[in-house]
Amino acid sequence: MSGAPIAASPASSRSDVADSAGANPASASDDARVRIYGLAQCDTCRKARRWLERAGIAHEFQDYRAEPIAGETLKTWAAQSGWDALINRASTTWRSLPPARKSAGNRSDAEWVLLLRDHPALLKRPVVCVTGEPATFGFSDNAFKRIFAQ
Repeated sequence: MSGAPIAASPASSRSDVADSAGANPASASDDARVRIYGLAQCDTCRKARRWLERAGIAHEFQDYRAEPIAGETLKTWAAQSGWDALINRASTTWRSLPPARKSAGNRSDAEWVLLLRDHPALLKRPVVCVTGEPATFGFSDNAFKRIFAQ
């Protein structure tokens, strides 16, 4: 893919991202859509977006504090990777939670979704979704090179 980033819009379809559960990982192709979920003020999200821009990979960005992620999408990601993969336990937000909120115990999907809605900074970021592939969480140069076969 090449060109400028695609502007995220509320009208854009998100079903292509949520439908990737169970898909086999593969490198991003020219017709794949890339959506980055993150926080606009997050340094790691900004690094990831700059990496994509330098590589000429068009992408959409969704600031999930301004535009929350659908509960079904969170559940899809959890089905792919487990709730532990989604939660940033190293964050200040996690450390400031009362012990009862941190206890995973037998927490239901609905309880995890509520926790992430109440505290969006708990989601590991950025979340990278390429059409037809499972979501990935976090950013590193090497991981992005693998994802985007660079």
